[in-house]
Amino acid sequence: MLELLIAPISKLLDKFIPDADEKAKLAHEIATMAQKQAHESAMAQVKVNEKEAQHRSIFVAGWRPFIGWTCGLALFYHFIVQPILVFFMDKPAPSFDMSTLSTILMGMLGLGGLRTFEKYKGKSK
Repeated sequence: MLELLIAPISKLLDKFIPDADEKAKLAHEIATMAQKQAHESAMAQVKVNEKEAQHRSIFVAGWRPFIGWTCGLALFYHFIVQPILVFFMDKPAPSFDMSTLSTILMGMLGLGGLRTFEKYKGKSK
């Protein structure tokens, strides 16, 4: 994935820097910086996860409080309970729109990363 992000920068280097050795050196420095940033972000997320896991309440220590539990229960119903009900009842069980749930879940995962970045930079308590 890192290569996909760095490839456009490498193409720009081709246009503006004629020396191949200097181009390779700059591309290597950019890749190193990107890897370092990715590693720092991952380590910040690990620290947040450790802090949450130490909390005594399961609603804080287990993933994300209310919305996380809601999404987890909805996924459990949709993929486990509903198929069992359909099997035993021989008629359709109540269903819901999974695309809406997926949108919420993906948004939460992305927002969780932003929150980690805020904590890492010391912008939140």
